[in-house]
Amino acid sequence: MRAVVYEQFGGELTVRDLDDPAPGADDAVVRVEATGLCRSDWHGWLGHDPDVEVPHVPGHEFAGVVAEVGSQVRGWAPGYRVTAPFVCGCGRCLPCLRGDHQVCEAQSQPGFTHGGSFAEYVLVRHADVNLVGLPDTLSAVTAASLGCRFATAWRAVTRQGRAAPGEWVAVHGCGGVGLSAVQVAAASGARVVAVDVSAAALALAAELGAEVCVDASAADVVEAVRAATGGGAQLSLDALGSPGTCVNSVRCLARRGRHVQVGLLPPAAGCPEVPMDVVVARELELRGSHGMAAHAYPELLALVTSGRLRPDALVRRRIGLQDVCAALPAMGEGGAAGITVVDRL
Repeated sequence: MRAVVYEQFGGELTVRDLDDPAPGADDAVVRVEATGLCRSDWHGWLGHDPDVEVPHVPGHEFAGVVAEVGSQVRGWAPGYRVTAPFVCGCGRCLPCLRGDHQVCEAQSQPGFTHGGSFAEYVLVRHADVNLVGLPDTLSAVTAASLGCRFATAWRAVTRQGRAAPGEWVAVHGCGGVGLSAVQVAAASGARVVAVDVSAAALALAAELGAEVCVDASAADVVEAVRAATGGGAQLSLDALGSPGTCVNSVRCLARRGRHVQVGLLPPAAGCPEVPMDVVVARELELRGSHGMAAHAYPELLALVTSGRLRPDALVRRRIGLQDVCAALPAMGEGGAAGITVVDRL
């Protein structure tokens, strides 16, 4: 198969021929039809994820068709259209038995723990636990945006953040997951404040439902959000993952507000000095959000197929596999607004 590979962290990416992956007894191999380009892939390329070993094939947001299954797989067969969460559970540990596959003790992650989806084929472990069937009406390009950013944002806003109609929701960082959070929050009836340094990203956030947009390069973010919301947001999400955005997200909350950390905060980015005095004085709630289990996808897919949620509205660029070699390193520079999907493999 053709695949994007890097031999060293931060090094050159090339497209080369590799052996096709072979499924274990309870695994599946998926022929990739489309795969999203995500900032998490950039973190992995730089060596920020301890699970990544070089040489490595990145990519973790994908949709495609089952090509082969292992001898113990019962729910899937070649020809099924599928996607999978970026965190794949083992199905046997205590968190998995409770339904919390996204924090599995023995999780696997295509594109991190093993070869990813910037390739013609990708391996999904524990297929009966992790594969998600796709409606015939959902394109591969749209489905590829669900595996990480949109599904993560949907769970972060609706489950971890518990956004309610009429509440103010602040979204710090309007990349793929942040823009997804803006759309989900607005669709939930919340009033959204979008925060970013990019004018293009803020314009897209407004298009997706943000009522207020704050240019973080030109304003005191905390004061701007608290002023726009009349004293603070009820829910705030750090969708970028930096010490600054994390602290701003906490400080902009109203009393008894809820902060959800969505963006990755690898040690290389630095450790945020969370103002615990503010957390105590305002009785704030701090939560993390790490993807979404496969069994939770049907509710999200129903909202997408009904048209209530439009992840396709975030897809602003479609590229080929060879283009990943330049596009992935460029993610550290901010890049274009919206989601980029690889659909020419």
